[in-house]
Amino acid sequence: MSFNDDPRRYEHLSAIRLEDPDAVARAAAARRRHPGLKYGTQNFIVAADHPARGALSVGSDPVAMADRRDLLDRLQIALANPAVDGVLASPDIMDDLLLLGALEVKLVFGSMNRGGLAGLVNEIDDRFTGHTAAALDALGADGGKMLTRICLGDPDTASILEATAKAVDSLAARKLIAMVEPFLSVREANGKVRNDLSPDAVIKSVAIAQGLGSTSAYTWMKLPVVAEMERVMAATTLPTVLLGGDPDAGQDEVFASWQAALALPGVQGLTVGRTLLYPADGDVAGAVATAASLLKTTELLKTPAKVSE
Repeated sequence: MSFNDDPRRYEHLSAIRLEDPDAVARAAAARRRHPGLKYGTQNFIVAADHPARGALSVGSDPVAMADRRDLLDRLQIALANPAVDGVLASPDIMDDLLLLGALEVKLVFGSMNRGGLAGLVNEIDDRFTGHTAAALDALGADGGKMLTRICLGDPDTASILEATAKAVDSLAARKLIAMVEPFLSVREANGKVRNDLSPDAVIKSVAIAQGLGSTSAYTWMKLPVVAEMERVMAATTLPTVLLGGDPDAGQDEVFASWQAALALPGVQGLTVGRTLLYPADGDVAGAVATAASLLKTTELLKTPAKVSE
């Protein structure tokens, strides 16, 4: 797929930011909201918060996400598909999309903690440097997402758990969704942080993360697709969206794994970024359409089951 290569195609965004920064707030206030969430109708959210953590790589390209114009092109192609329900983005990208009018009738999730920079010596100390709950409320957003890496050998884990709990409470107080993305992580001998994607590790991360905060009423899980997803989803009653990550497998294999996981109870949809925005064949629209075809759109839950006394 060819993209617009005019280097000035987003120059108007710079002009607006310079001369009329209040335009972002006005665009947010004027935006039409998503009609609402419904069990049985799975949601498709495109993730675009990686650059704010210094994570610019996709596959073998270490700077694939470095060109903001190219990223905005790809995001607008994805969001133009009516099956795409919304976006998960850092404040800078969110503001660009608002100014572009690309978030009409979409779900909007802000990325809250981007301080755990990729490769940082204290990467586990993932401080909340992005959206706040108050800012998301003012923007008319639907919720906020927080990456919560649990490294049992790193003392900074305690502080990130506490910060996540406070964010969950702050969002819940405003009736906003807390999308928690937990991992059990380890630091390799070379200092690199690696997420343990074994089923038992993912299940343990879910057990810890869903207990953070004084209420889980507005909490969702954002989980990787791993082996034995039936066991993973049996670990929670919270609505869960599946993340895509930066897959090593081929696209067909990835889509097949998503399809199997999407069939499980409690899975509310996909929150995927790099896999669809930067497909190997360059066809963003095609990758998005294929992923959208995997989602359930029929209301499955008619009558709540009666709880025996």
